[in-house]
Amino acid sequence: MRTGKELILATKPFAVDSTARSWWHVLSTALLLAASVAGTLWNFHLAGKIVCSLFTGLLILRLFVIYHDQQHHAILSQSRLAEGLMRIFGILALSPSSIWRSSHNYHHKHNSKLRSAHIGSFPIMTRAEYLKSSKTIRFKYLFMRHPLTILFGYLFAFLYGMCLYPFFNNPREHFDCLIAFLVHILIAMTLTYFFGWSALLLTQVIPHFIACAIGTYLFYAQHNFPGVSFYDRAGWAYEKAALESSSYLKTGPFWAWITANIGYHHIHHLNARSPFYRLPEVFTRIPELKTPKTTSLRPVEIIRCLRLKVWDVEAQQMVGLRNF
Repeated sequence: MRTGKELILATKPFAVDSTARSWWHVLSTALLLAASVAGTLWNFHLAGKIVCSLFTGLLILRLFVIYHDQQHHAILSQSRLAEGLMRIFGILALSPSSIWRSSHNYHHKHNSKLRSAHIGSFPIMTRAEYLKSSKTIRFKYLFMRHPLTILFGYLFAFLYGMCLYPFFNNPREHFDCLIAFLVHILIAMTLTYFFGWSALLLTQVIPHFIACAIGTYLFYAQHNFPGVSFYDRAGWAYEKAALESSSYLKTGPFWAWITANIGYHHIHHLNARSPFYRLPEVFTRIPELKTPKTTSLRPVEIIRCLRLKVWDVEAQQMVGLRNF
């Protein structure tokens, strides 16, 4: 059984981008998204507009994961055109490149470290820290992990967390975050002026609500699930964090396509340069990666993940508030 650097090296043959295949995924998804957006505006039937609105949200989610891969330089890393297009998409998707790269790259380097896992992910407190904290700190901590906060990720994780907060915290470094927020408001005003309130709802609000809610939950469940492990710096290792602190989200073919295989998150953390379309191949070809810690999108599994609140050092597991 390969472990450590040997296991990481085993994934390197799969960390190869196929330019034609990558462009196919980018352009086909973008074309479907454009057609779906058009359907929310010019479809003659309300039912058709609603269906297009729902699909727009799902396609934004898929293109976001593809954008995430490009930002990791897993696909189209040498293409200036792809970089430009993805930067534009990042602004439209309320996840500008400056904040996404800085926070997400930090997250990959520090995944599962108790003292720094909160940057680019959800905050983690130990049971002892939680019990010693003030009511204000507890409220803020539980608010950030609350199911309704995750459901309304459009407001809390993206409009505020990825746009307003980074800009006001560091305006010079994250000026594109302000641009993203203002562009979003401008699009809303344009839709309302030319097409009415229904277009605003169906073309912008509902699609972003869907994409952000699912995306925020994926951020959560990928590192907050029964069986997850967290470490002090002394016991931390990159490959161990990838395999023991990142979930394999089991899905059917439809959700695997919509989420661009991000469910193979343990493999993605082991080698983020592996293109999303090669992750199932890595899973099949490397035996050591076929028995990961898993979760799913079944309601009972979602509830189990959402109930987890703090890390119990003595029990070495995440627990809910009912446990103490």
